[in-house]
Amino acid sequence: MKDRRFPDLSDAQLLERHLQGDPDAFGQLFLRHRDRLWAVAVRTLCDPEEAADALQEAMISAFRRAGDFRGDSAVTTWLHRIVVNASLDRLRRKAAHAASSVGDEDALDLLATQGRVPAITDPASVRDTALDVEAALRLIPPEQRAALVLVDMLGYPVADAAAVLDISVGTVKSRCARGRARLLPHLEHLRAGGGEKDPRTAGFSRNRTATGSVSPGQGGEG
Repeated sequence: MKDRRFPDLSDAQLLERHLQGDPDAFGQLFLRHRDRLWAVAVRTLCDPEEAADALQEAMISAFRRAGDFRGDSAVTTWLHRIVVNASLDRLRRKAAHAASSVGDEDALDLLATQGRVPAITDPASVRDTALDVEAALRLIPPEQRAALVLVDMLGYPVADAAAVLDISVGTVKSRCARGRARLLPHLEHLRAGGGEKDPRTAGFSRNRTATGSVSPGQGGEG
């Protein structure tokens, strides 16, 4: 949907209009960025229902806390940060149920040893690949998952991801490197044999050059 009332206003100006009491300004701001915000939530949480709840919570928070925005980053960075934090909060709340993931990890280990290579042209295989990636993502710590989602899956420059996560560039690189190292044993079967890789998994290696060559023990805290 295009901006009908505010075609020439920047994000910051829309946020200011919201603070001034315009009832439509914040809704328009959300519409501008909802697709990317949704992508961040759903890929971080690997659960559409959880992602919808996290996005709703985040936007309610942003609506109410708009006055806290100080302009030290782009409005879209601020919105993304709120969505990431809401998603991570949900992941941490579910950490008490982490024991249930042991079965998932055993299943992924078996899958990796079988060397199954899905046919990407087969819709069922594409769906299976997506499920494999989601299951693997659930096995890594939330902070590493968030970094990988932003950099490798959504293609954010490392500097932008650092701004969203409110951490250093080095820490983003470190978290990505650690996350990739943990994911590799569970996803290697998806590209075995040198065949075409599904775009949902290709990103985990595609951005190594962009993020620099960082070993799991380098580039900041994990």
